Order: sequence, then C-alpha cells, then structure tokens
Amino acid sequence: MGTGEVGDQGHGARGVQQEFVGMPRRLFRASPSKLLAWVDCPRRYRMQYLDRPAPPSRPQRAHTSVGVAVHNALRDWWDLPVEQRSPAAGAELVRTSWIDVGFRDADQSIAWRERAQGQVVAYLDDVDPAHQPLGIERTVSLKTEVFTLQGRIDRLDDRAGELAVVDYKMSRWEPTDDDARTSLPLALYAAAVWKMFRRKCVRVELHHLPSGSVASHEHSGESLKRKIDEAESIAREARRAEDDYAEFGVDSSRFPANVGPICQWCDFRAHCPAGQAFGPEKSDWAALEQPAPAAAGDLS
Repeated sequence: MGTGEVGDQGHGARGVQQEFVGMPRRLFRASPSKLLAWVDCPRRYRMQYLDRPAPPSRPQRAHTSVGVAVHNALRDWWDLPVEQRSPAAGAELVRTSWIDVGFRDADQSIAWRERAQGQVVAYLDDVDPAHQPLGIERTVSLKTEVFTLQGRIDRLDDRAGELAVVDYKMSRWEPTDDDARTSLPLALYAAAVWKMFRRKCVRVELHHLPSGSVASHEHSGESLKRKIDEAESIAREARRAEDDYAEFGVDSSRFPANVGPICQWCDFRAHCPAGQAFGPEKSDWAALEQPAPAAAGDLS
C-alpha cells in the first residue's frame, strides 16, 4: 500500500503523510515543559513548538539569568574534588557562572549576584560534600502507549537505598508540600527514574534556596500512575491540535490564546495581539521585585 499526502494547501498547510493502515501510530514526543506549555497557553505552544520559522522570542529576563546561574553553580559544585566542595566554592561558582542579562543596571546585577551567592552558601552549609548524588542534571526518559518523554533532573539522591528526585527553586514564593505533591514534572521524573533504574522512586522534593525550606511528597505507585494518566491526556489533546495544525497551519482554531496575567511576561507577546491587549509588558527585572505568575516567574 502506498502513501500520499493530504492537506488544504489553500490555507498554507504543509502536507501530512498518511499512515499505513494497521500500523501503530508514532508516539508523541514530549517533555514536562512541553506538556505544561500546552496547558498554559495553546497559542504560545504553537509559536514555540510548531511555527517554522519560529517567531523570535524576547531577550532573557533577569530572573531567568539568576536561576540559570545558580543551577549551573550547584551542578558544577559536585564536579569539584571532595576536599574542595565548600560553601565558599559554591559562592565562587555563582560568580563565575553569573549571567549579566536582563537587569535594570549594573548595580542591580551585582546586588542579585551577591544575594544568590549568600543563598548558595547557606544551602551548601547543610549539604554533605562526600555524599555524591546518583545523578546531577541527569536526563531521564519514560515511554507509555501515548508518548515518549525526556526530561532533566536537577539532582537524584540515593539515600540508604531509597531514591529521591530533587528540584532546586529560586522563586520569590516559597513552595509547599502541596506544590511538591501536585507537580506533574516531579511525578514524571520519579516514574522515569523508577523505570530506568528498576528501583522504587516515590519521594520528590523542592529545595527553595531563598528560604532554605524543603517541600516534599511521598508518592505511591497509584499516584504516579494518575500523574502519567494526566500527562497522557495532555499529550492526546496537544497531538490532536498538532494534527489540525498540519492540515490548516496557523489558520487552525485549536490554538487560542489563554489570556491572563501571564501574558505580561510571555516571551512571544510581541506576536500575540490578544496577549498585548491584556496589559503592558513587565520589565525585564520585574520578577525580582514582585511575585510573578508561576509559569513566568519560576526561577528554576
């Protein structure tokens, strides 16, 4: 049986190759961030993942610069020889990893660099440098009947035989145990670790450096299965929209803008009249001075 192409070329659509009858459908390629992007705003999802060429996104904001620098420092700290893993070494890694982008001015950048260094020092004071994690910035994968998923874990701990997924947070709001419990990415990471290492992994933690707090949750096999079901539901919906996009292109009606406060922070607002109409764009450093919507102001 041959294959052909279908599609409404009058709508600027790209051809879609028909699938062989009876053949299993290719799995949806997913990541936690991709799934949450669909939930946050289908319009942004289309511009970020489907439009080609992709519309240019705005320059990096200051809170992202802070988060990336701290994550890189905590990653590189574990690459040091054990005897050099001191809190002061962590502060120096923040300095050398610093990204001077998005700040109001040099004074604000320096102030936040020093603040981040202090937070890293306080955090590392409670970390045993000799207890090497099982993984740092470890890429994990998970396959179901619906999707194949890849993601990257900040840290994977082996604690007396029990595995724990650790995610660093730099946001202005302090996460709660309920945030750890409801987090879709953390649950998917735990399920992926369990599958890959063939060892039970149910504990997930949010380590909040600004407050020094740890929000945690112990999943069960059943609760992880519910989270996988949730991810599959999102993937199915996104796939239906992608199929429609393959036929109708930007004229597809399946990518409405989810208009709200997050529009003031969106990297693609310059290409979205609906988002622009909600309100003025936030400054590059706004999230450093006030709480932002979680999807935009998360500093991880």
